[in-house]
Amino acid sequence: MKTNVGVFFGGRSVEHEISVLSALQAIAAMDRDKYDVTPVYLSKQGEWYTGSALLDTENYRDIPALLRRCKPVYLKPHYGDHKLYAEHHGLFGRDVVATLDVILPVLHGTNGEDGIFQGMVEMTGIPYVGCNPLSSANGMDKITMKMILRQSGIPVVDYVWFTDKQWGGERDALIERIEQQIGYPVIVKPGNLGSSVGIAEAVDRDALIRSVSVAEEYSTRIIVEKMITDLQEINCSVLGSSDRNEASVCEEPLRSGEILSYADKYLSGGKNSKGMQSTRRRIPADLPQDVTEQIRRYARETFRVLSCEGVARIDFMIDRATGTVYVNEINAIPGSLSFYLWEASGVKFGEMIDRLIDQAFRRSREAALKTVSYDQNIFSLGGGTKGGKFGGAK
Repeated sequence: MKTNVGVFFGGRSVEHEISVLSALQAIAAMDRDKYDVTPVYLSKQGEWYTGSALLDTENYRDIPALLRRCKPVYLKPHYGDHKLYAEHHGLFGRDVVATLDVILPVLHGTNGEDGIFQGMVEMTGIPYVGCNPLSSANGMDKITMKMILRQSGIPVVDYVWFTDKQWGGERDALIERIEQQIGYPVIVKPGNLGSSVGIAEAVDRDALIRSVSVAEEYSTRIIVEKMITDLQEINCSVLGSSDRNEASVCEEPLRSGEILSYADKYLSGGKNSKGMQSTRRRIPADLPQDVTEQIRRYARETFRVLSCEGVARIDFMIDRATGTVYVNEINAIPGSLSFYLWEASGVKFGEMIDRLIDQAFRRSREAALKTVSYDQNIFSLGGGTKGGKFGGAK
């Protein structure tokens, strides 16, 4: 029998449209002799829909018309229930739309890439591709990620982080700290977004204030990093589990300005853009062999210490003035499928999806062997609070 894959995409995120592109690319690459596909689109308002009309990119030009052709659906948070249910059905209609064997989440950004969606799926017990809630959250949050990497001996640039509330009450002290610890120029980023959204450079105090104002529109946590002025950006992907993985070839994305922008990443193909696939890049990157191997080693170690699974793209920065290599960030599935890096490494997109789904089932089997609760009921043995009463009840 074929494996039914539920592909979830869209979502309440500023990277919504990129998620749609990535999901449709993944669906197109699946071997239909092995898999049935149930597409599940999450609208910007947080509603879920399924239907064959979701498989045509052209239909997304008119979202209201598209959704009128689709069926609202939901999952029940009941462990062991793998069914996708219709939200509304007629007198003789069926509640169950599909039974999902495995979920492929392709939800970029907040409410998807950050572990929120994965946590919900954990409640159902349906196997799913990619990182678990903890590693998703750590990888998505630029601040937490850098703390873990630095503690693990993986090089990251100097940074200062703070909340929007701190900025509102301690702005002068934070500015002084940034100027003393880092110095200009700096890069200001929202703490938990990707796709270069809300990112700006600052060369002086006035620019810093403006850039933080932009970043805090997107996130409650802001990070300010030392800007490398003579910069070379390199990306490398890792595929597998935290214990067994391999690194791809390296690429050098080509940018139009100092920062690789949202437009560089997703709009460089014009109206025929195919997401990150359309980004101008050099594959393999033109690097000395020892630097290539250093980056691939750091990529695998980043994947390991963050306890990642599935596939991820790790973005690096090289300071040409010193030759120092820094890890910039990780884009884990569903943030990045990185299929173009694996095709350049000799692994076809369809084969990569096979491996991702196999890994999802393997993790589910291994998790089933762990103890998550005790059969013993302490209440039946007279355990619990003193006297069997709560809160001072008489």
